[in-house]
Amino acid sequence: MTTKAIVLLSGGQDSATCLAIAKKECDSVEAICFDYGQRHRIELDSAQRLAAVANVNCQKIDATVIASLTDSALTNITTSIQQEKEGLPNTFVPGRNALFLTLAAMVAVTRSAHIIYTGVCQTDFSGYPDCRESFIQSQQHTLSLAMDQALEIRTPLMYLTKAETVQKMLELDRFDWYAHTHTCYEGMQPACGQCPACKLRLKGFQEAGQID
Repeated sequence: MTTKAIVLLSGGQDSATCLAIAKKECDSVEAICFDYGQRHRIELDSAQRLAAVANVNCQKIDATVIASLTDSALTNITTSIQQEKEGLPNTFVPGRNALFLTLAAMVAVTRSAHIIYTGVCQTDFSGYPDCRESFIQSQQHTLSLAMDQALEIRTPLMYLTKAETVQKMLELDRFDWYAHTHTCYEGMQPACGQCPACKLRLKGFQEAGQID
């Protein structure tokens, strides 16, 4: 039986790794990326470059309504990025992953795909409740009921550290794909190296003994 998958491709390190894993595990792979009014557009360009390198189609979906419904620092360029010791970081976008997975399920059903890959991870936890396994399991059950067919949400990075993610790409011989990724919250090129996303990425490369 042919296995077909949809990969949520943000253009970042984790989604690039998921794309590489999906290409290895499945017979047919397509990608989707989301324009949700994020504070920078570089990640959308990165997603398209990654798709081209992987030789997969990448559909960009308009989800800009999200920006009008939240005051997250990821959708409001005038809000400085902050991560306090307690409480949710102000980069959290309420409902984003729930909506993304719902839209991905719609695409999957239309494309006769039954597998969805997403790069959420709760090991290097950034304070996002919609990156936890309990949420993914709940969403998989809900979407399978909503679409009246069995859908599988695969989260191969759920319990990997960033260093282990880097090692995974080395094992898959796709480490060079990282050159096309973008992680920086500030949307800077070269990356700022100071935002929470940059620090987490750099830590992972350092622990893996690799140069980003």
